[in-house]
Amino acid sequence: MKALQNAWYVAAISTEVDATALFHRKILDTSILIYRKQDGTPVAMHDRCPHRFAPLHLGKRVGDEVSCIYHALRFDCSGRCTLNPHGNGATPASARVRVYPLLERYGFIWIWMGEAPADPAKLPDFSPLEEGHPNAFGATYMHMKANYELITDNVMDLSHIDHVHGEMITTRGQLSPLTPKLTETATTITSRSEWTQQPPLMIFSPLMPEPLGPARHYFEITWTAPANIQLSVGAVQDDSRNLDLVDCIGQYDLHTCTPESADTTHYFFATRRNHLVEDADYNKAKIQAMHAAFETEDGPVIEAVHAEMGTDDFFGLHPVLICNDAGPIKVRRLLRKMIDAEGPAPVASRRVYATPAVESH
Repeated sequence: MKALQNAWYVAAISTEVDATALFHRKILDTSILIYRKQDGTPVAMHDRCPHRFAPLHLGKRVGDEVSCIYHALRFDCSGRCTLNPHGNGATPASARVRVYPLLERYGFIWIWMGEAPADPAKLPDFSPLEEGHPNAFGATYMHMKANYELITDNVMDLSHIDHVHGEMITTRGQLSPLTPKLTETATTITSRSEWTQQPPLMIFSPLMPEPLGPARHYFEITWTAPANIQLSVGAVQDDSRNLDLVDCIGQYDLHTCTPESADTTHYFFATRRNHLVEDADYNKAKIQAMHAAFETEDGPVIEAVHAEMGTDDFFGLHPVLICNDAGPIKVRRLLRKMIDAEGPAPVASRRVYATPAVESH
């Protein structure tokens, strides 16, 4: 599939992988097993025994090792077979499972799927998600029947808000006429919009000095490879203050997509707000509302678009482009440039394993 290989993708929200379970998820067409060692460190390996290809997550934990359900071959955290209970107990040299580098940061477990050495410096800095009271942070997950680039398009172009979303985040028609200001670097695309509306966004208006009065707003959206979009949004009614998260009532969000296949995507969302930071009930309700908004409003449209396209070749369908497409189009082109620079994925990254040697008795 058309995806960057040598990059960090979210494999799971940290809380999805507990101390004992064998968690599994398909990433870039590859089945991945994730579990935590007894010291809490996460481990990821190909979720397939090299003997008869049984999914390892169907097996069991033995300390920090995993035992295959089918013939009880056991593998350690390096992917090496440590136990073969059959015959003379010899373990073929090829009885290994590929292990994937992980980083646990910003409330997520990130995985490196490529063949190149894992580079922690390639994980963008989303450290604001880790700053502040724990009750001001939340994360959620959705499985989408759509190509991951369509989800990136959706968040990079927020002009759809007034046409897709309900009252809580409507911009009263002020956003669609704007042409966002774009800033580019060799590895990022940033889109910024500023506007005034009355009343303010409903997610902020109850917290404003004048809940029904006019307020200045902003969106700042930055894409980084492979499919991360950091979105800051805020509002303020004091004209002397800046449009940023220091002076505004607002929130710092991360939308990040991990391709499962060309047709399905793991969509992760995290947020940290700068208001009502200790209110756990408010936090829970906010995350649930944001999850529901995407699941019932954006999600069905994106999935319908994917089904109607019938391909991931967006440009091959000769789309009509308008001014609000500038950000998403630049992202698509930059990502494609990065993918092309990697070249074809090597055979090893397609998870083709050597046939294990046949044990002699």
